[in-house]
Parts: sequence; structure tokens; C-alpha cells
Amino acid sequence: MSPIKQPKPKTPITIITGYLGSGKTTLLRKILKEANKKIAVLMNEFGEISVDAEIIKGKAVDMIELQGGCVCCSLTGEFEEAIKEVLEKANPDLIVVETTGVAEPDAIAFDVQENMPEVRLDGIVTIVDCDSLVRFPSLGQTGRVQIEMADILILNKTDLVDGAKLEQVENKVKALNANATIFRTKKCNLDTRLLFGLEIEKTFPGRKQGQEESWHLEGFENFAYFRETKLDKEKFESFLQDLPREVYRAKGFVLFDDGTYLFNYVGGRHDFEKLTTKHDNEIVFIGQGIKQYMKKMINQLRECEVK
Repeated sequence: MSPIKQPKPKTPITIITGYLGSGKTTLLRKILKEANKKIAVLMNEFGEISVDAEIIKGKAVDMIELQGGCVCCSLTGEFEEAIKEVLEKANPDLIVVETTGVAEPDAIAFDVQENMPEVRLDGIVTIVDCDSLVRFPSLGQTGRVQIEMADILILNKTDLVDGAKLEQVENKVKALNANATIFRTKKCNLDTRLLFGLEIEKTFPGRKQGQEESWHLEGFENFAYFRETKLDKEKFESFLQDLPREVYRAKGFVLFDDGTYLFNYVGGRHDFEKLTTKHDNEIVFIGQGIKQYMKKMINQLRECEVK
């Protein structure tokens, strides 16, 4: 008897949005340069990010393969068909979508969540041009939606405004979106790993709760929860609603009564993806100054365990 073929986990999609000139191309270049995963970047046209390489013509996208296995994809057809073609031809670990000329982030997010079972929404990243927002304070409908939908807000070009103006910009975006994680940057210079919630790929035998993850980010702390005991889903979701604001990202595996789920949390939003394989709980928390909350959070997670 042939073994049963296990379904492939959904491919995560990150949406990057922001006004023209806010820094999206700069960020996309940085993501591709720092990539340690196979990433497909889907944009309206190759533009400045194009490289001198052969363009592979497709039905809904044209592709350029880059060093390291990443690909740039220029949209030439319908968005849903383009995603299917990217998955089929490139098989990436992650898809990054730049919204310019494609659609507003809310429309893409809805499309991903409702009509595309092969993928899941990992996060929405909005780049805000601080200098432009100071000089032209009126956001308009598009700018407002971009900020309201964001899980992560990058306040870019902070070197072009003084401290008081920067505080005004931050207060303005917080008034529209109080849950998003905010990063202040010059030329979108941040560790791009902070933007993605790629799943933990391997278990950590012998690791104990409270141990640190295997990578470190300047200015950020992380710790992990490793347990075999099942968690009560309702209690766990209540725990997530009360996370300290300093915790901006959590990811990993969670074990409930009905099986194992891939778990992703960013900017106050969380989602679960049911897996066919079994894993113990392996949850990593990332944020600024969060070690002070580690003992309390571990105890709260123990309260979520099914007795």
C-alpha cells in the first residue's frame, strides 16, 4: 500500500505597502540580500529591483531567478493566477507582495484569506515616509487604509525630521492603529527577520522552557516555551489577548486537543494552521525588553495546560 501523501503546509505571504517613494524598493532589496530562505517577491513591474538576468515569461507572471534561489516576479495577469504560478514554478518558502499597482492591502488580504487555500497571510508591513507625512499631513483614503491594516509599521526617513515632528508622526499613526508594532528606520535599515514569522523547522530535544532561541537581534530579546502537555485553545487565545505590548512576534507549534497547529502572532493578530504531523508545544516570543515578563508568561502558559 502506498503511503498517504501529507498535504504541504501553506506558504506564508507578507504584504508590503506604502506610498510611492516611501522606501518599498529599498526594503525589498534588503530582504533579498539578507534572505536565508527561498523568497519570491511579486511586484507590478521589475523596475529598479531588476537585475541583468534572463526573464522567464509565464502566463500570469514573468520571473527572474536571483542568486541564492530567490526569484523576482512581475505581475502580468490576475493576482490569484500569479500566486498559483509562483508556487508551481518557484516553490518558495515565503512570498512577498508589493502592493503598488496591484491592489490595496485590505483587498489582497481578503483575497489571500478567503480565496487562496494554498497560502496564508503572515503579515502586512506598511512603510510610512515620515518626511512626506510632515510636509503633507493629509493622508487620504489609501494612506489611511495602509496604516490601519498594518501589523508592522516602519516609520522610514527618520533622519529627515526632528524629534518633535517624529513624535507627531508616531502619534498620528498610533491613533489610526494602536496594535501594530512600530520600527523607526533610516533607509529601511532593520533586520528583515523581524518582519517574518516563518515556522520553526525542527524540534529542540532536551530544550527546557525559558531557554533562548538560537538567534539574536540587536535591541530585542527572545525566550521559548517547550512543553508536551496539550493547551486549552480558549485559554491560550485569552493569554494572547493580554500579551504585553513589548511582545511583537510569537511563532511556533501549539498542541491542542484536536492536534498540532502552526501558530503565528504579530502586532496583536494571530492565526493557526492545522498540521497533520504531531509536535509538542514550541513557542518562541520576540520583543523589546520582554525577559522581564518571561516568568509571568511561562506561568500563564502553564495555566493554559489541559490538566
